[in-house]
Amino acid sequence: MDLALIGFGLGVGILVGMTGIGGGSLMTPLLILVFGVTPITAVGTDLAYAAVTKTVGGYKHWRQKTVDLQLSSWMALGSVPAAVGGVYVLDLLEEASGRDFDDLLLTILAAALLLTGTATLVRSLLKRLHDRERATIEMERRHKIAAVTLGVFVGFVLGVTSAGSGALIAVGLILLFRLVPTRVVGTDVFHAAILLWAAAMAHIVAGNVDFPLAANILIGSVPGVWVGSHWSIRVQPAVLRTTLAVVLIGAGMALLAKAGLGIPAVALVPFPVAVIVLMVVTIVRERRSRVRAEVPGSPLPERGATSAQPAPSRVR
Repeated sequence: MDLALIGFGLGVGILVGMTGIGGGSLMTPLLILVFGVTPITAVGTDLAYAAVTKTVGGYKHWRQKTVDLQLSSWMALGSVPAAVGGVYVLDLLEEASGRDFDDLLLTILAAALLLTGTATLVRSLLKRLHDRERATIEMERRHKIAAVTLGVFVGFVLGVTSAGSGALIAVGLILLFRLVPTRVVGTDVFHAAILLWAAAMAHIVAGNVDFPLAANILIGSVPGVWVGSHWSIRVQPAVLRTTLAVVLIGAGMALLAKAGLGIPAVALVPFPVAVIVLMVVTIVRERRSRVRAEVPGSPLPERGATSAQPAPSRVR
C-alpha cells in the first residue's frame, strides 16, 4: 500500500467529482514525473483506475438528476469506437518508433495536456448568457451529429493519451449545447465513465495496465470522487478550474522537458507561483464572503446551487 498514491488519488478524485476534469490530465503526468512510471503504462493504468472512479461519480450525478442521458448516449456513439481506435494507433506507433517511443508518447501527451489546459482556461473564463442556459436539450439531427463528432474527437485523444475527456467534453457541452453548470458536470462525468471503460478494456488487452498501481490509486479516488460529486452542486468552482488550467499547462511543459525538447527549468517556475496566488485569492474571497454574510443588511455572497437545477443567473 502506497500512501502517496492513495493521497494523490483522493485529491484527483475530489477534483473529478466537483468539476468533471482532472482525472487523466493530472494523474498520468503525476505517475510519469513523480513516480517514474513508463508513459505507456501510465496511460493504460490511469484509464483503468479512472473508469472505476468516474463510474462512482457518474452514478452519484445520475442520482442527483444532473445527467442528460440522451446527450451522453449520442456522444458515446462516437467516443467509444474512437477510443478503441486510439489505443490501436498507439500500438502502431510503439511498433514503428522502437526505442524513441517513450519520448514520442511524452510529446503527444504534453500536447494533449496543453490543449486540455487551454480548454479548461477557456471554460473558466466563458461568460454565459443567462437566457441561453438550459437544463436539457431536444436532440435534433444537427445536435446528434455535433454530439457524435465531439465524441469521436475526444475519444481518440483519450485512447492515445488518457487525457482530455473532462475538459474537452465540458467545453463542448457549454459551447455546442449551452447546458446549465450542474448538467455540464453531471453529463460530462457520466459520459466519461462509459468512454473510459471502453478505452481501459482496450489497454488491458494490450497489456498496458499495472493493476496493483491502479488499486492503490482507487483506494483514494473512489471516496474522493463521491465527496467531490456531492460538493459539485454546492461549490462555485470557477477559481478552481483556473488553477487546474495553470497546473495542466505547467504539466504539459514539464513533460516536454522530460522528452528532451529543451524546455528550460526556469520556464516552469511561474506555474507553481500562479497556483499559489490563485489559491490565496480563493481563500481571501471566501473569507470576505463569510464576513459580508455576517453583516446585517449586506448582500448575501453568491453560493453554489443547492439543487440539481441551479438558478439561471449563475456563471460557470
